[in-house]
Amino acid sequence: MPKKRVQCFKWFSCAIVGMLVFVLALLSKTSFLLLITFGNNQTEIIRSDQKPTALLGIGFVLVGPSVLLLLKSSWKFIFKTLGAAVLTIVAMPHFDIVTNVMILNSVSILSAVFQVVAECIAEERKRFIMLPVFSIFLIVAGYVLFAISYLVFESSLEIKISVGLAIVATICVSVNWWENYSTLFKVPFLEDISRDIAQSRNVVCIISSLIRILVTSAVLGAYVPLSGQDWKSVKLVFETVVVSLVAIQIVSSALCRWFVVVACKMHALRRSFVMPMYLASITVLAAFLVPAGVRIPVSNQTCFENHQPKSSDKWLLLLLTDTIKTLNTRDIVVHMKIGGLVCLGCSALSWWLGLMLSTVYIWYLKIHRIERTQDLFVRRMYEGAFLEQSMLLNTRFEIRKRIKEKKSTKETIRVFLCATMWHETYDEMMKIIISMFRLDKYRPKTDKHSDVEFEFHIYFDDAFKDVDNGRHANEYAEILVDVIKEVYTEEDPCIFKKTATLPHQTIINTPYGGRLEYTLPKGNLMMVHLKDKTLIRHKKRWSQIMYLYYILGWRLNRQYFTEFEAGKDLDSLKEKLKKDRGNTYILALDGDTDFQPSAVMLCCSVRILVLFFDSLEDAVLHGPMVWYQKFEYAVGHWLQKTAEHVFGCVLCSPGCFSLFRGAALMDDNVMKRYTTKASEASHYVQYDQGEDRWLCTLLLQQGWRVEYNAASDAYTNAPQDFKEFYNQRRRWGPSTMANTIDLLGSGGLTSQKNSSISKLYILYQIVSMAASILGPATICLMISGSFVFILNMDENIALTLAIVPPTVYLILCFKLKSDMQIKIAAVMSVLYAFLMAGTILSIIGDLVRQNTFLTPSGLFLIGMVALYLITAALHPQEFSLVIYGLLYFLCIPSGYLLLAIYSIVNMNNVTWGTRETGSQAKATAVDTLKRKVMNATCCKCPCLESENMTEEIPTEVITKTEKPPLETQREHESQLTLHQTWIEHLQMKSYDFPLDESALPLGEIDFWRELQKKYLEPLKENKEQQEKIANDLRELRNKVTFAFFFCNALWLVATFFLQAIGDSVSIKIPKIYPNGTHSTTETFSLDPIALMFLLSFTVLLLMQFVAMLYHRIYTLIHFVAYADTEIKSHRKQSHQVVQALDLNHQHETKEPNMALCFQNALTLKRAITSV
Repeated sequence: MPKKRVQCFKWFSCAIVGMLVFVLALLSKTSFLLLITFGNNQTEIIRSDQKPTALLGIGFVLVGPSVLLLLKSSWKFIFKTLGAAVLTIVAMPHFDIVTNVMILNSVSILSAVFQVVAECIAEERKRFIMLPVFSIFLIVAGYVLFAISYLVFESSLEIKISVGLAIVATICVSVNWWENYSTLFKVPFLEDISRDIAQSRNVVCIISSLIRILVTSAVLGAYVPLSGQDWKSVKLVFETVVVSLVAIQIVSSALCRWFVVVACKMHALRRSFVMPMYLASITVLAAFLVPAGVRIPVSNQTCFENHQPKSSDKWLLLLLTDTIKTLNTRDIVVHMKIGGLVCLGCSALSWWLGLMLSTVYIWYLKIHRIERTQDLFVRRMYEGAFLEQSMLLNTRFEIRKRIKEKKSTKETIRVFLCATMWHETYDEMMKIIISMFRLDKYRPKTDKHSDVEFEFHIYFDDAFKDVDNGRHANEYAEILVDVIKEVYTEEDPCIFKKTATLPHQTIINTPYGGRLEYTLPKGNLMMVHLKDKTLIRHKKRWSQIMYLYYILGWRLNRQYFTEFEAGKDLDSLKEKLKKDRGNTYILALDGDTDFQPSAVMLCCSVRILVLFFDSLEDAVLHGPMVWYQKFEYAVGHWLQKTAEHVFGCVLCSPGCFSLFRGAALMDDNVMKRYTTKASEASHYVQYDQGEDRWLCTLLLQQGWRVEYNAASDAYTNAPQDFKEFYNQRRRWGPSTMANTIDLLGSGGLTSQKNSSISKLYILYQIVSMAASILGPATICLMISGSFVFILNMDENIALTLAIVPPTVYLILCFKLKSDMQIKIAAVMSVLYAFLMAGTILSIIGDLVRQNTFLTPSGLFLIGMVALYLITAALHPQEFSLVIYGLLYFLCIPSGYLLLAIYSIVNMNNVTWGTRETGSQAKATAVDTLKRKVMNATCCKCPCLESENMTEEIPTEVITKTEKPPLETQREHESQLTLHQTWIEHLQMKSYDFPLDESALPLGEIDFWRELQKKYLEPLKENKEQQEKIANDLRELRNKVTFAFFFCNALWLVATFFLQAIGDSVSIKIPKIYPNGTHSTTETFSLDPIALMFLLSFTVLLLMQFVAMLYHRIYTLIHFVAYADTEIKSHRKQSHQVVQALDLNHQHETKEPNMALCFQNALTLKRAITSV
């Protein structure tokens, strides 16, 4: 997305949120003040004998947030004083509107006192201490002026008592936010209380909410009789305007609080939170005083119950007239006592300024992106009567540290990008290498402090081949070396400048094969680990174990172990290691992943998460098979992944783009258990066929959370032909089922250990699992319905015909080889596609024939289309994928019937199924040679370059550790001399990109040998063991096939018998026309099973749709929060470009004979024109 569009989008979003916060705060405050006003005896909109109605409304407002908090706390876990109740119910109804607007601001007095004390205790700069001191002075001055305004110029005893109660009550209310400062006083008693409250937050919220409700009810119930009023008039509450004001106040306050949280998470703290809150009181006051200044005519109506206004204008006139009466009837206004008016105005201004000065710290508050709400605000809920005051005073208070200390304590997170490769093509390798170089350029490695550091690792499986004189790197590894060299040389966009000599890189012989170490143009390190399957175990899961133990074991733990041996304190080392684990991340990638730097940074910005992933796995190639997968992935991420994220945890983080926290991977029973070698038939299915899902299952069972981050996108190639697609899903289907059953089997223990997985979420997954198991039977029923629609066939005959083809295909799958099974499935898929096309037309024709779309099939079809269109519209970048929805619908029988049969029957086949031939390597090698020739004979067009800055490539290799002499290294690994020839081979291949031979440190050699011996030794071939595993896999396949299709058969048989019984068990649904009329003669019939399935599927879809809406909102928040960083980074990069151009210009001036380097086409054109 263009930078200016991103900036405009961010400002627009923040403006909308700020406006909503402001408007909702106005609604909340206005409705509450109207309720207070109607309790005044001078108002006439409610008769004096019915004033308890308004007081009851105030009570509802006070307990509203407590009820909401009680509900919120009870959902997860099936001290208040009398100040708020006394202030709002007893005292405030006796004051005028100006006093009532501004007296609420005085509740910040104790917060200002606490800030002064905290600043004095803290050993920091004291320049900010004067702000809360001035705040205390202004609030106390407001109290004095307020007392003078009423005690001097008013003679009523009731008013004097109310003044005293109001002052005492506001001070009592201000105690509510003591938790915000308790940890700053360093008082053990207060710290213990705060810690206990934090540990039992839900129980405290439940108890405090109940006490709040009881206290408010007691004050309200006692005050009405004591004031001489009667509760009998309360029966008219639903006939008055009070109920509407209560509803508006509660709803607007709750929404305003939520949008305030959104504004904070979006980093729009000042413009969308603080400013609207400061302006709310002033705006409400102006809204009530302006009509008083223009002298609104007095209404002839005396009370609302006797004369109901007939128009909205009269409604508004009556409300304003009644509200202004509280001010106009005061003695200082009637007799225009200037002293009293000045005291009133100055007290209001003092309180407002006092609130601003006591909360000005929020203006400078530093928060993380997507900050957790509990870290933003001390208390969970707002105060109904003091919305803006409670939100401001509830915001976390921090002592401003010295700038140098803040910079020195800033933590750095390290991200290791680890890609696994095997038989990727030239184009696929080019995508991921370009992505890595792109990230290197986006975040260069410098000596200065950085918030994120990157390091790149590629683990290349089976990278060697046998030759006459030893082992050489195979053609795939050679292509990777050529790709890296090609991308490296294209970093310089000049067209006339002489090509710079490429820097020397490093090639190392290792116990597992070999390693290439590249220092990228901007200083980041990239390692290519070439695995020799004769030395170390191959396949993807074992490559993942390699980088997990190398990065988290050797690289992370080794430094602390060395310090421990040096005699450093064990406890401090444990604390540092724990923090380092939390700040270390591994980004797992596939060998063909294409991503932008923003995708990585968007993931890194959500540092609060335990473990999170992003994968919008989109296909970048074309063809019908790819189009089908595009829509399938889109629907899966739009609805299924978001539902899992919102309701619980995502169950699978795909390997193409997943970010893992180091602390999560290093937890008990995660990495260690992930190294388990498959010894049983079920292990081969669960462990090796779906290693990404199994890793996530282990993390979930240990209590970690997996999230879906839709703000960042990554792209990977999808299978292009039918065979490759079926073989891929043949691995994914059974492994998904195995891991889901494993997780659900331990659902009770997992829900106890993992707070994100509830019993309801387990139930949701059980229903989803049952729906996927019954998918083939459901497709057969749908095909049966197609026969009935198209051929007007009997339902039972149609069901029989629908069952026959998949049954025959099931039998053939047991008899034929997999290639023939796939060919038959391809032919049947085409036939089923024609049938589905006829079904769509038949449903549309039936709707026309019935003269109504209010039929079960019509409503279902229209609802599905509308739901997908709305969902796609909320994903504008992927909206174009909707056009593939028709193809997806036509292929439903192939994807959910034939593919399910093929996957289950071929469960015993545990081969990878994709990238298992080497035919593509030779073709891509030829392409590489062609590209070399083109680069040698043609100039690069500057118009095609995306960057405008060139930089001299460093000529020195940056090394991380001191390496021992090469001779010493060879003495300790004499057994590896047979494999040395591959180094000379690659050095000859890469003569223009020098690879200097080096050696590993002895400690790292020992590490790799120990790791190989313990986990990664090549598996020895044992024919007897292989035959036993093959037999066990066939037996497992037979059991699973029987159970799977027995459940589907039960579903079909039940449907068959219900159809055979006929109308006696069918459910009659009346025929309804679009105009709302009912047919007296025609009805629709549905059997109970069909109705149950339809309702279950509809409820499931609606749940996913609601979850998608919720997830979209937080994705928007995440994107807007990140936009600031991206824009600042772009500006910084542009500034560097300008500096580089200036330096280049100065260099050219000093040396006129040097060859010119034109950065873009416009510069070239101007140069030619000048010549």
